Amino acid sequence: MPYQQITIRDHSSESNLFTRRAFFAFIFVIILILVLLSNLYHLQVEKHETYKTRSNDNRISVRPIAPNRGLIFDRNGILLAENRSTYSLDVLLEKSGKPDKWLKRLADLLVLDDDLQKKFSKKFKRTSRFKTLTLKNNLSDQEVAKFSVNQHKFPGISIEARLTRFYPYGEALTHALGYVGKINKKELINIDQAGNSANYAASYDIGKQGIERYYENELHGKVGYREVEINSRGRILRTLKIDAPIPGNDLILSLDIDLQKTAQAALIGRRGAVVVIDAKDGGILALYSNPSYDPNLFVHGISNKDYSPLITSLDRPLINRATQGRYPPASTIKPFLALLGLEDGLVTEHTIINDPGFYRIPRVKRKWRDWKKWGHGKVDLSISIAQSCDIYYYDLSYKLGIDKISDFMGKFGFGESTGVDIHEETGAIMPSRGWKRGQYNQPWYAGDTISVGIGQGYWTATPLQLAYATATIANKGIIRPPHFVMQQRVQKAAQNDIINTEDPDRPPIVLRDDNHWQIVLNAMRQTVINPRGTAHKIFKTAKYEVAGKTGTAQVIGMKEDEEYDEKKIAERNRDNAMFIGFAPFDDPQIVIAVALENAGHGGSVAGPVARKIMDKYFNNKEKLIANGQ
Repeated sequence: MPYQQITIRDHSSESNLFTRRAFFAFIFVIILILVLLSNLYHLQVEKHETYKTRSNDNRISVRPIAPNRGLIFDRNGILLAENRSTYSLDVLLEKSGKPDKWLKRLADLLVLDDDLQKKFSKKFKRTSRFKTLTLKNNLSDQEVAKFSVNQHKFPGISIEARLTRFYPYGEALTHALGYVGKINKKELINIDQAGNSANYAASYDIGKQGIERYYENELHGKVGYREVEINSRGRILRTLKIDAPIPGNDLILSLDIDLQKTAQAALIGRRGAVVVIDAKDGGILALYSNPSYDPNLFVHGISNKDYSPLITSLDRPLINRATQGRYPPASTIKPFLALLGLEDGLVTEHTIINDPGFYRIPRVKRKWRDWKKWGHGKVDLSISIAQSCDIYYYDLSYKLGIDKISDFMGKFGFGESTGVDIHEETGAIMPSRGWKRGQYNQPWYAGDTISVGIGQGYWTATPLQLAYATATIANKGIIRPPHFVMQQRVQKAAQNDIINTEDPDRPPIVLRDDNHWQIVLNAMRQTVINPRGTAHKIFKTAKYEVAGKTGTAQVIGMKEDEEYDEKKIAERNRDNAMFIGFAPFDDPQIVIAVALENAGHGGSVAGPVARKIMDKYFNNKEKLIANGQ
């Protein structure tokens, strides 16, 4: 058996080796622990505030709260625009699941149209799961009841109540109040550029037209905020703090809803507009344009079915005829021309001309006809207005010339915006040599002046301009800008402070002889009290004294010897009926302008509309006096 060497282990050496290794391992562990403690110190002590803030940002969310929109009242405190609770169907996406699992069943329950389902499905695909989407707005009471009974079948879907705008008088006030609607991309850009985006953080609606748009800043209010605790998926767990929003200001308008409804009833079946102004302060008592439309359709987003008839209708209901309708003013401007003739010294109260039924410019063969075929005979200034003699104003305008006419009429606001507190207004056209040259690159002819002399040709005016000018002449040159919001009566709902929003009165029109005002006003009074006056039949039984002027405006041109036959002319080519007036004569309180498209003669058609409104105004006033108010 071969010899095997036996190795004896060196326990001392092995022990030393283990000790050294253990020591170095211990030192390494200590170093790692120190590094860990150092990092913990850095995170927990040095960076405490930073990470605490970041943690709270993940845990706490600040959500904006939309303010309640200010209310709108008429001059008597009647509510014209309010906020009503409406119900919407909201879907919490993280709990509802994919729409294909429940949308069809829900559509059968609530009758959701295909377009609505398609739009929701598209929004679902590009929206985070923890967010809430609105499936349908403005649910009816029946729909709310149906869904409430079956809500257990649709997890993550609930009915929510919100405040939305509602206009109780519908079509009657559309062109004055306007409406609110969903904020679009262009409006978002404008809000951002104005540095007001934070104030609209929770708002979905904005004023689109009329007073709602003009006074958007006053009506909107200030946004509030709510601090909430949320989980990792964005769900709200609890509310920590609320900074309440400030409601918008309430507006009190000069409008009288009784007069507004009277104007609406008087224009049924007609195209046109009525403007009624308070002669004392310029407040608009009524402004109605017909046809109109229901503004409530736009609040929740109008459907194609409802919108298409509005934009395709030949009657153009979307146009505010009271402030945007351009009408030849016709004979309603004769009192203003008479005033200019007196001021220029071309005529006096007693100047008489002969009216044979036609007029000729010297050395021109063409005849300009009077509306009365056989003429008016001997005519002075008073008769020329009361009986609306065209020949008198053909001659006067020819002698005055367009330069004087244009300059003088500009003082009454013709050819420029009145400054009324809505954005939907046109200045219409007060023609001049420069205007025609710029518009048509043509010179001004004497025949153009003849047409202007009876409010025809290039001259156009809005019903609001006519009412504004009539108020100025009734007040003998004192100018009061028309406005909807009553002087010193824009109220802050929270503080009840008073804000004066009316512009100062413009400088009055000063005449060479103040007696000229009264001469023209007396002639306008003769239009009503003279048995041959063009408005005598309409107002002869009125209990109040009226002064006014009728007008009949041609819509299409007529040949020199062609006679107007309404029966042979298409309805939309027939004459417009016009009327301006004020009452009482000695102390003007109410001013009115009426323009009716293709309706016929001003005295027989537009005059009765004015009579109905004036009757309503004075009857209401008698009731207030009888009640001691």
